[in-house]
Amino acid sequence: MREQYRSTPLLEADLAPAPMEQFARWFQAAVACDLYEPNAMVVSTATPDGRPSSRTVLMKAYDERGFVFFTNYTSRKGREIEANPYVSLLFPWHPLARQIIVTGTAARVGRDETAAYFRTRPHGSQLGAWASDQSAPVDSRETLLHRYESLSTRYPEGEQVPVPPRWGGFRVTPETVEFWQGHENRLHDRLRYVREQPTEGAESAKGTEEAWRTERLCP
Repeated sequence: MREQYRSTPLLEADLAPAPMEQFARWFQAAVACDLYEPNAMVVSTATPDGRPSSRTVLMKAYDERGFVFFTNYTSRKGREIEANPYVSLLFPWHPLARQIIVTGTAARVGRDETAAYFRTRPHGSQLGAWASDQSAPVDSRETLLHRYESLSTRYPEGEQVPVPPRWGGFRVTPETVEFWQGHENRLHDRLRYVREQPTEGAESAKGTEEAWRTERLCP
């Protein structure tokens, strides 16, 4: 099974100055194409001894600081991030013959940011965050449903649900961001932004524009 991708070349001259601006361009294009869940991304984490795990989550925000998703902090990915903050993200936009691959570090967002997002979730999703001890074993689906029903009685529709203390957001700060555009004959475009490390003794870059270099990778 093989597809011959026929796409417009991705050239260095077409790139935005910074990766998050380029991401915004591609993300908006994916949304305009009615791509199914364009904010779905594969988050890969690893234990301190290098054992990896991956899962698909929904990106809920992005800006110049990075990418934000929400989860149970005691889930497998939450525990692995706490022990080893290095992560990878993958946006697999197959219908567009595009991928975006991010490497960087994840850290918790503030509780105010978590609470603000939690209030936007549907009532049922808010209850679900309490009902599910994510990644922990459960003896049956009936047990999970019973927890949910108990919570729905305690917090009926229209009543404010408190934010679970072990639930919240992570922001992934990118160190590299690769934009992959598929082409026929496997001559794909792979342009990668790499964050430049400040030189020793250089003035703090806080409040100034971050420096990125770009490089082309062989497909």
